[in-house]
Amino acid sequence: MDIILIKYGELALKGDNRAFFENKLVKNIKEALKGYDGIKVEKTHGRIYVEFDGNVNEVIDKLKKVFGIVGMTVAKKVDLDLDAIYNAAIELMRSYSGKSFKVETRRPNKSFPYESMEISRMVGGKILQNVEDVHVDVHNPDIVLNIEIREKAYLYSGITDGIGGMPLGTNGRAVVLLSGGIDSPVAAWMMMKRGVEIEAVYFHSPPYTQERAKDKVIDLCKKLSEYGQDIYLHVVNFTDFQLAIYDKCPPKMTTIIMRRMMMRVAENIANKYGAKALITGESLGQVASQTIESLYCTNEVTHMPVFRPLIGMDKSEIVEISQKIGTYDISIRPYEDCCTIFVPKHPIIKPDLEEVIDGEKNIDYEKFIDSLVIDQIKIKQDS
Repeated sequence: MDIILIKYGELALKGDNRAFFENKLVKNIKEALKGYDGIKVEKTHGRIYVEFDGNVNEVIDKLKKVFGIVGMTVAKKVDLDLDAIYNAAIELMRSYSGKSFKVETRRPNKSFPYESMEISRMVGGKILQNVEDVHVDVHNPDIVLNIEIREKAYLYSGITDGIGGMPLGTNGRAVVLLSGGIDSPVAAWMMMKRGVEIEAVYFHSPPYTQERAKDKVIDLCKKLSEYGQDIYLHVVNFTDFQLAIYDKCPPKMTTIIMRRMMMRVAENIANKYGAKALITGESLGQVASQTIESLYCTNEVTHMPVFRPLIGMDKSEIVEISQKIGTYDISIRPYEDCCTIFVPKHPIIKPDLEEVIDGEKNIDYEKFIDSLVIDQIKIKQDS
């Protein structure tokens, strides 16, 4: 029968904790494929197998968005019998007329009475006898026929890349400060790739920001949810606080004070919903609020780790990832968020912490946090 053979990488290095990560990956695969009939997911040492009915390309497309999978291929599964292996190899190679090939065998199951090189040699001979217009090239073949001898024999050629990483849900939960721009969705995706489930917080400033700006963030969450989880989006009505900043704080410090308030609010949400870290899309030196001095002042108000996976990237690298994961076209919609609306002409680049603390002394931020209106929107991964 044809099955999908799934390969994973660093999970195999987890020692005594390996089963935890493998079982979570199996669970996530089942969740990704729950809408398909005839799906059966099995785990053996070092491999996961998916039996399926229906369109294999649709199943593969779903698996491409499951973190933890480094590769997948459609394989023939046969009994540990030489004749069965010969027949499967011949059937597989008949679609490659005119190609050069080699056979590579792995034999984790040492009870099978033939060694790897011996199996490759015998199978290659049978192919040459029974498949027209193919020839062997062990150095630069068009086709590599892979054979794995496990509890059954698996034969396949070619691997479709997965996105790798760690199974989602194996490394806790964090809150991402999600704007409508290019960077923060990429930062969220990169932390999801490391197994972190996310909650999202968006700061909305009506009437200065349009409803379409909020809709853009909702659509970004929908796109991120395709990678394996429901996402709760916390929409914070931030207008009153921003107006207070511009009324009571030094103009050059308004951006850094606004960022400090955002971090306080995000940490408050994280504590309420069991998250243990914050995520931002900051890249060092990209704008005034992302210098080392500014980040130092921003971090001062938080008590939990702040992950900045884009910190060493330039804009072109970030854009490339956003295009790959499907968020770019949403992010470039021309609707501005509160960070771009309320920007001073000359923001301070290298703020001094003591001066910033003094600059916000007229703001009762605890009172503002208590009075904030926060709407929660659940974005389901199958929406």
